[in-house]
Amino acid sequence: MGISRTGAVGAAPRIKVSRTGAPAPSGRVNRAGVPLDRIILDDCLAGLYSLPDESVDLVFADPPYNLQLEGALTRPDNSLVDAVDDDWDKFGSFAEYDAFTRAWLAQCRRVMKKNATLFVIGSYHNIFRVGTALQDIGFWILNDVVWRKANPMPNFRGRRFTNAHETLIWAARGPEAKNYTFHYEALKAGNEDTQMRSDWFIPLCTGEERLKDADGRKLHPTQKPEALLARVLLAATNPGDVVLDPFFGSGTTGAVAKKLGRHFIGIEREPAYAAAAEARIAAAQPVDAAAFATAPAKRTEPRVPFLAAVEAGLVAPGTVLTDARRRWRATVRADGTLSVPPAVGSIHKIGALVQGLPSCNGWTFWHAEQNGELVVIDTFRSALRAAMAEAA
Repeated sequence: MGISRTGAVGAAPRIKVSRTGAPAPSGRVNRAGVPLDRIILDDCLAGLYSLPDESVDLVFADPPYNLQLEGALTRPDNSLVDAVDDDWDKFGSFAEYDAFTRAWLAQCRRVMKKNATLFVIGSYHNIFRVGTALQDIGFWILNDVVWRKANPMPNFRGRRFTNAHETLIWAARGPEAKNYTFHYEALKAGNEDTQMRSDWFIPLCTGEERLKDADGRKLHPTQKPEALLARVLLAATNPGDVVLDPFFGSGTTGAVAKKLGRHFIGIEREPAYAAAAEARIAAAQPVDAAAFATAPAKRTEPRVPFLAAVEAGLVAPGTVLTDARRRWRATVRADGTLSVPPAVGSIHKIGALVQGLPSCNGWTFWHAEQNGELVVIDTFRSALRAAMAEAA
């Protein structure tokens, strides 16, 4: 891992790129290798121009919020609030910010693989403008995610609601991207077997995780918590994937990527942030590979017909199946169908029929009694899949 400058060798000068969204100079787009686990010290546009087409699996972007602060913020005791007032967050107009947004988003879309996705985070100051640009450029929005902060900063002026959340937009490269990564089952299993919602309750970055400067002040004003990035990466990437962060800042994306067995590419224009990020990532310790190995999604596992369970003797013709609460009963037929007279059909069709629903996953709905206990028939499917894997 290290810091490099785009298109430069040795002590060559830093490339200057306008933040107004000017197009890339002719010939600047790189077709060479991907700088894995590197921090590119440059403006985000110059760094993006240096990357080859379709080279990254995920983009996490935390762009300038364009807060439009009119002056210093103070608490009721007149102490100063350490707000975002850095030059990198200042733009001359909304038009200038929009042009910059369209430029970096277009370059991100270029370097994304066909089934890659992008997360971009922002506040009410900018996220709606970013969302419009995403759709105009051709991205396909999959979700908006609300990050609810467990410990938000109060609104000291008492003239507005406390800003207790930020919004992430999750988008595919385009509507044609159907095979993007999403670990639905893993997220559900880690969430008490409940589908992961689009509102995430995660504390702000505090304590030892917050990077400090030599004077003990926070190094970066908008450092994101590692828990937030971990959820993003576990949801939408696989081990070994390449994660691009074009606004690398304090290096949260890189540190989490290293811990979870992913590669990263960071772009950061401020040398102090890049140096701190490099040290942080160097100190990050990868977790054991078994702890982040991706479990196969059920939709990618081989299809097994219920008839196979009957033929294998796992469930005998004539067996009576019930739901978990024994409200409905159906009889297994020799051809792998179920019977609830006068209806005959698949485990899914009959499961939906008895409940009066349009659809049903029969594998998880129906149960067979074994040794006095109800066993979900999906157990039989798992056994058949295990036998298939062993035979292969």
